[in-house]
Formats: sequence, structure tokens, C-alpha cells
Amino acid sequence: MSKPVKAAVFGTGSWGTAFGMVLADAGCEVTLWGRRAELAEAVNSTHTNPDYLPGVELPVNLRATTDPAKAARDADFTVLAVPSQTLRGNLAEWVPVLAPGTVLVSLMKGVELGSAMRMSEVIEDVAKVGQDRIAVVTGPNLAREIASRMPAAAVVACTDEAVAQKLQSACHTPYFRPYTETDVVGCELGGAVKNVIGLAVGIADGMGLGDNAKGSLITRGLAETARLGVALGADPLTFAGLAGLGDLVATCSSPLSRNHTFGTNLGKGMTLQETIAVTKQTAEGVKSCESVLDLARRHGVDMPITETVVAIVHEGKPPVVAVKELMSRSAKPERR
Repeated sequence: MSKPVKAAVFGTGSWGTAFGMVLADAGCEVTLWGRRAELAEAVNSTHTNPDYLPGVELPVNLRATTDPAKAARDADFTVLAVPSQTLRGNLAEWVPVLAPGTVLVSLMKGVELGSAMRMSEVIEDVAKVGQDRIAVVTGPNLAREIASRMPAAAVVACTDEAVAQKLQSACHTPYFRPYTETDVVGCELGGAVKNVIGLAVGIADGMGLGDNAKGSLITRGLAETARLGVALGADPLTFAGLAGLGDLVATCSSPLSRNHTFGTNLGKGMTLQETIAVTKQTAEGVKSCESVLDLARRHGVDMPITETVVAIVHEGKPPVVAVKELMSRSAKPERR
């Protein structure tokens, strides 16, 4: 009889905990790592994460610890579920305790400020591992719905298809259906840029601009994502799949989306600081919009919706002015 797959999940937020639950439900032995002793104790004693997933009963084969070495020991998969802008510093601390040969799995959807690196690139840079030991999980994966065991699909991507298939098997449950992919670039860009477009759609919803505006932003936002992806070598078909359109639609249409909710508050007239104050968890697009735009400019890619989000969020431009400027841009063919 084969031994169970072991997984470590670094991060006890809503998505890290929910994906740990998926792995446990699929039969893996899972250890969550978190900094706060009281939260680890709650997971172990009550099988709940009261701070991020209140009311959700976690599997008994999911445990928690504050000791990174204990979490990482003998892990076949080491899942990274921290805010994207903190990955580099956190991972540098954890590298010495990682299990030999472990596959590093990114749940993060962002682009690093300053370097404009995707998360898999940051992992490769810090952990000094090959791309065949780095995987990405992405798609329309709202944590609260998955924690409620509602049906969802996802993409597990790795340049080594055999590794992607191994991870697919490790997280396949009756409610969570993962598909494999080797286009890591496209999958990561789909997840990072959709957060920015989610902010834009939220702003439009907050302003009461209607469903035509929402449909237009989603569609043109997907076009921006695909343009950037092709410039970086991604397969354009990836953006028509779960990592592209699927994730974008979920983010732009659900009140569970942090980025959409953040944008809605801005569109209603709240300031950036007021919106940050009422937001309990990280809305990745708030910081990543700047790094996504930086990445686009480095490759000569035009991303007007992303530029508009940066102007509203970080430059203080009033949403009504930004929308007027976006709508008055020169006319052009759609496929350009």
C-alpha cells in the first residue's frame, strides 16, 4: 500500500486554508503553517479557522503549526499561500527547511513590485529550483465557495506535465476538479491581471455604470491580458480557459471577490485609505496593478484599463474623470 501524499501549506488565510482542505479531502496528510499560535491551536483543537473561514469544519487530517520546519518535513508538495508582495522575504526564511525534492506550489496571483516577476519566477529565483519543481494552481476559485465544498474547477500548471498530473491527483475531489496545463506564463498572467480588471469592474459597479460597462470591461480586460501574455510567450488559448476567462468572470461578478469589492467601494466615493481600512484581507490587484503596468511597459504592450486603475488607485484621479478619458480614447479595430 502506497504511503499518503504529504503537503505543507504556508499561509492560514482563506485560500490557503481552503486549498489545504481540498488536499486533505483528496487523502493527503496536510500541515498548515501560520505565525499565530492561537490560530494554529484553533485548527488543531476545533478543526476550524475562525478568523478566515468561520463556520467551516476542517478535515481531521489537516493540522496546523507555527514551526516551519515541522510543516515542511517530508512534504511532497509545499504550497505557498501568502500575499504576493511578501513572498520573496517569507520564502527566503523557509528555504533552509524545505524537504528535498518537494514541489513548490504557488496559489498567489500577483506580479512582484520592482522586479515585475511572476510568482513562479520569484520562487525560482529565491529557492534556486528548476521550473519542473514549480507549479501553479489558478482559476475561478473563490475560497469561501470551495470551503463550502461547492463545485469548482481549476488549472494546475507546471512546465513538466508529469508533475502537473501528480498535483492534479493530489487535489482532485468530488467538488474540486483540476485540469492540467503546461503554459505557466499564461496561467499566472491570467490570475494576476484579472485582479486588476476586477478592480475596474468593481469601480464601474460602484459608480452605477450598468451591465454594458461591466461586459465591456471584462471583454477588453481579457484582450489586455492576452496581449501581454502573447508578448511574454504564453499560448493565447490559455486566456479562453479557466485560468483566463473563467477566473476573470468569477472575480468580476461575485461579491466574494476582494478585488471587486475593493473597487466597488472606490467607485462609491470612498478614498483609498478608507477602502483599505474596511478591507479585512489582501486585495492583490491594489498593489499588482502597478507591477502589471510596469511589466506591460517593459514589453511595449498597451493596457489602457490597467493604466486607468493605477490612475484611480494610486494617483488619486477621480473615477468619473478616468472613465471619461478611457471612453474618449481614439477609435481602433477590435482585434488590436
